[in-house]
Amino acid sequence: MNIRTLLLSSAAALAAASGAHAADAIVAAEPEPLQYVRICDAYGAGYFFIPGTETCLKIGGQVRSEGEWYDAYSPTNKVGTLWHTRAELNLDTATDTEYGALKTNVVLRWDWQEGGSTATKLLFANISLGGFTVGKLDSQYNLYAGYAGDVINDDVIYDGPYELNQLTYNYDAGNGFTAVISLEDSNSANDSDAYDGAWVTSKADHYAPNVVAGAGYKSGIWGVKVVGGYDSIVEEGAIKARVDADFGTFSVFLMGGWNTDGDKLNQYAGSNLSEDSCPPGRGDLCGWGDWAAWGGVAVPFNDKLKWNLQVAYTDSKIFAATTNLKFNPVKNLLIEPEVSYTNWDSINQDQWAGILRFQRSF
Repeated sequence: MNIRTLLLSSAAALAAASGAHAADAIVAAEPEPLQYVRICDAYGAGYFFIPGTETCLKIGGQVRSEGEWYDAYSPTNKVGTLWHTRAELNLDTATDTEYGALKTNVVLRWDWQEGGSTATKLLFANISLGGFTVGKLDSQYNLYAGYAGDVINDDVIYDGPYELNQLTYNYDAGNGFTAVISLEDSNSANDSDAYDGAWVTSKADHYAPNVVAGAGYKSGIWGVKVVGGYDSIVEEGAIKARVDADFGTFSVFLMGGWNTDGDKLNQYAGSNLSEDSCPPGRGDLCGWGDWAAWGGVAVPFNDKLKWNLQVAYTDSKIFAATTNLKFNPVKNLLIEPEVSYTNWDSINQDQWAGILRFQRSF
């Protein structure tokens, strides 16, 4: 082998080795660090930070399916059975500010019933900061007072309006004393029906909102709240007072309402009877009359089973009674059978009704 051949062979070997070494030295790009979801427990369980922001988000909801037999709210409804299914999505946000937590609440519902199409509904959508709330919620006449008993058919005896727009201020002294003041939409506009006697069409000009105000105090096992509402269209209103007591092994409540004019219906002392079920213009028969009363008891047998009973009666001789069992075989799963009886003595009508509910919350 001559010198020239030896040099060429060595150069080729060196080039091959260098190529292999260069291939081995290739390094993949370093992956970007993962951004894990951070828990945000300052506002309660279930909140987490939206990545890249200081806003906390909570996602929840429920799926419900229930069978209904007849209608506790109407003696003329002859639908024997009805199967109803609902999906609900709840979105809550919270951000810390110099004025406290800036929060939003959105609740969307999708309902389907036998023989019908799916209905979509924006149940709630509101903003709150520093005790103020603006947007869509149930009326503070119900929300602040605590509604009625822990039963499905709790408002067979009408206890006030539900979903409406409002501007509300809630005050909490931190010592058991609370108060509320709220300007609320009557859900009536020009050319809308309004309570005026009973279901009389009123082409009412909606000049002013309704007003709700209340105050309450809780100490130990006892709590009391008083709330009043004024219907700016009918120019009448109602006051409710509620007392609660929790004795541990059972709890009870008693609530009474007074109508400023027992011959008329208004947003705060109305009726859940349809116009077809009641004599025209007889708000004194189908609404409260001058007053209404509700009472109930709840007995938790253990952490999985609870019994509830509610009864109600009005000056217009409407009687309603409902009882149920709330059974949670596993966490966040509810099975709830309920039976209701309603009697409208003044129009000589009565009705039995039942519900069997299955609900999974998350």
